[in-house]
Amino acid sequence: MTTTTTTSTAAIWKILEQVNDPEVPVLSVIDLGIVRDVKFEVSPTGGDLEGTVIVTVTPTYSGCPATDVINMNIRMALLENGYKNIQLKTVLSPAWTTEWMTEAGKEKLKAYGIAPPKPQQTVCTPDSFQQEEAIQCPHCNSYHTKLISRFGSTACKALYQCGDCKEPFDYFKCH
Repeated sequence: MTTTTTTSTAAIWKILEQVNDPEVPVLSVIDLGIVRDVKFEVSPTGGDLEGTVIVTVTPTYSGCPATDVINMNIRMALLENGYKNIQLKTVLSPAWTTEWMTEAGKEKLKAYGIAPPKPQQTVCTPDSFQQEEAIQCPHCNSYHTKLISRFGSTACKALYQCGDCKEPFDYFKCH
């Protein structure tokens, strides 16, 4: 029979706060909201760190190329902190959403120069009847921006340019 301890679980969450996303290194896996659950099953004969750590991860995209690196970094951080038996579970349903990101993570994105995901806002462009998403420039805070490419440096970002400061920037797409 195994039991779960909250003290060990809290310690594991604290460790995971130090594991950064390899594509956006200012975000931890906790900021990103991809760690869905953490459990620590204590071995009946073991000490404080003996037992099994089970971390459930939902990647931002099912084909996200960073998933293997993230899982390896989680495993390494736990090993470095004395945990030996580690299980990483990938769960694809429900699908990850930007709503799972922390507010602190969204603020870190903006400070890093990436427009954070916002609830869908639209503006009508003057030269067309189409509506475009209103994205705020992370550099000068202007909404006078335009979409350059639906895909930026990674699949989870789009490339925009600000009409006021003229700077290009990535936008972390809502989904």
